Amino acid sequence: MTKKLISHFRKYVEIDPNDEPVILSYFEPLLFAKKENLTHNNSQCKFHYFVENGCLRMFYICDKGIEQTIQFAIEDWWITDYLAFEKQARTEFIIQAVEKTDVLAISYNNQEKLLKKYPQLEHYFRLIYQRAYAATQHRSKYLHTLSSEQLYHLFNNKFPEFTRRVPQHILASYLNMTPEYLSEIKAKKRSTS
Repeated sequence: MTKKLISHFRKYVEIDPNDEPVILSYFEPLLFAKKENLTHNNSQCKFHYFVENGCLRMFYICDKGIEQTIQFAIEDWWITDYLAFEKQARTEFIIQAVEKTDVLAISYNNQEKLLKKYPQLEHYFRLIYQRAYAATQHRSKYLHTLSSEQLYHLFNNKFPEFTRRVPQHILASYLNMTPEYLSEIKAKKRSTS
């Protein structure tokens, strides 16, 4: 399975086949069961996770005790609390497996060593971070400019795999609406189709 990570690196930078085993030695393969937490609120953020198979989500629990999902990661996506990871600090977020998920985890120290040894991976991560930041910017714009119904349809059209794989209450928390309202939107769509 670890070949997926090398294939992903190769989409952005050159990797010498002889370097593959060394690069992969910096990562730890981990398997998480559905609903298992990879991180907990107020725990040290030790790892950056690459999803090989499965789906993860990052969320926090607001003052009212409601879960607010802020990010997903499916195959070939990365996820961590980036600020806490960089500072090796405690995270305010929970990362949880939405379904059974295989990841490759890299610690902060190992990531720093990897980037020093293979400078082209510094370029790779810069591109990945830029794309992640751009996605966050667009999500923020959509949350402020689109109605809930428009937001769901946009998300469903762009990322249909999420609407199939992610439970409705989690998708609703990501789209900043109640599960009941999301049900109404879906029902309305079915009745007009």
